[in-house]
Amino acid sequence: QVQVEESGGGLVQAGGSLRLSCAASGTDFIVTARSWYRQAPGKQRELVAAITSGGFANYADSVKGRFTISRDPAKNTVYLQMNSLKLEDTAVYYCNFDVRSTQTYRHLEVWGQGTLVTVSS
Repeated sequence: QVQVEESGGGLVQAGGSLRLSCAASGTDFIVTARSWYRQAPGKQRELVAAITSGGFANYADSVKGRFTISRDPAKNTVYLQMNSLKLEDTAVYYCNFDVRSTQTYRHLEVWGQGTLVTVSS
């Protein structure tokens, strides 16, 4: 089984910064892709950023130039550095790992529990 633990959310003023972390743990798996999603009140969950094992990253237009996704493969950890935060960035942020079992070779998506980011004026 794969467990995922997120951390780093909180309350920040507009223009401030936060860094989210998410670590996957367990046995017999390889992480093949990592991403961050968010869900604001009354809205659908949306992709914020994703990064491949090769380090290629892509971002939602709304966060380009402000957010940076990175990874530490040795720790099976993905980060989201969020700068110049805006009120509209307020949401619950979820990390997502696409993992492959080294036993069955099947792919599985695993999600973090979500961490609340609140940006105040």
